[in-house]
Amino acid sequence: MKAYTVEQGIVAPLDRANVDTDLIIPKQFLKSIKRTGFGDNLFDELRYLDEGYPGQDNSKRPLNPDFVLNQPRYQSANILIARKNFGCGSSREHAPWALNEYGFRTVIAPSFADIFFNNCFKNGMLPVILSEEIVEQLFQECAENEGYTLTVDLAAQEVKTPSGQAFAFDIDPFRKHCLLNGLDDIGLTLQNADAIHEFELQAKVARPWVFQDLKA
Repeated sequence: MKAYTVEQGIVAPLDRANVDTDLIIPKQFLKSIKRTGFGDNLFDELRYLDEGYPGQDNSKRPLNPDFVLNQPRYQSANILIARKNFGCGSSREHAPWALNEYGFRTVIAPSFADIFFNNCFKNGMLPVILSEEIVEQLFQECAENEGYTLTVDLAAQEVKTPSGQAFAFDIDPFRKHCLLNGLDDIGLTLQNADAIHEFELQAKVARPWVFQDLKA
């Protein structure tokens, strides 16, 4: 998993509350457990004017010109700001997969659904909780300034605006450690690879009947 240290980039404003995971990545695209192949269908029902289905050539589909991600000023955005209760609905992990593959490693909102919030950390993404008043300020500044950027410093636990204003955010120390070091659940386990190997060697001696049909 790629480490998350400092992310700086253009902000895209998704001005709606209670964005559920089916809106993030519709159910018809959940036919794979790979972590790739979902970015083109992120917010599919909002991005396109027709109905999407797996295997479709998205380059030929009619775009919704009113949707924020289709507007030229937000084409290279990598930080998403949204309203409260982002990621609600079903517990599909495909939602952070789609956001991440599209290019969003950071989502800023006043609140998140718990399962989506947890799934972000497992996939190298940072969900940042700021107050509704601060998020509203970010929305206004983003609307007023084309190419509006933010800097998200995980080590300092700060979101910085172009004017230099900094907003602190909280994060669990263990999750912060994992993101800074690029450690997902597999990475955490592999940190103990030597101890695991030693345990297996001892187990083969103590209980050889368990391993008699396995290669050494």
